[in-house]
Amino acid sequence: MDETLIVIMEKNMETEFLEKELGSYAVPDELQVYLYNTYAELQEDGTYVVYMKLTCPNEVEDWEYSAIYDYYDTETLSPFVSSITEDEDNYNPTWIISFDFSEDISVMEIKIAEILSVHKAELDSVFEAIADKKDEYLNHE
Repeated sequence: MDETLIVIMEKNMETEFLEKELGSYAVPDELQVYLYNTYAELQEDGTYVVYMKLTCPNEVEDWEYSAIYDYYDTETLSPFVSSITEDEDNYNPTWIISFDFSEDISVMEIKIAEILSVHKAELDSVFEAIADKKDEYLNHE
């Protein structure tokens, strides 16, 4: 299985610049297409929270955009993340998730792979559920 390395950088909350590399993590190639971007923010207690934007692997049609949000069950990610919100400011459906950073590379790689795998499975389910809904969504727009 081929892998892609992703880097998590600390984002300065005041300047919003990425300032310091916290780590590099291997992600299976077939899952990295679901990750839009990632960064971490230093909390007042000295710990980091990782933020990831999860998205769709391909561009979606206008009708699919609404349907995906309607059918996507964010609860599937709840066991793996601290928070999940929809980010409707992107062309494709996107979700911002957060979770606690770990210094342990293997813990982070497992966590990232789990999150991306669950997200992929949920999107596969959503695309299957909406496959025959195009006319329904086009008639309501």
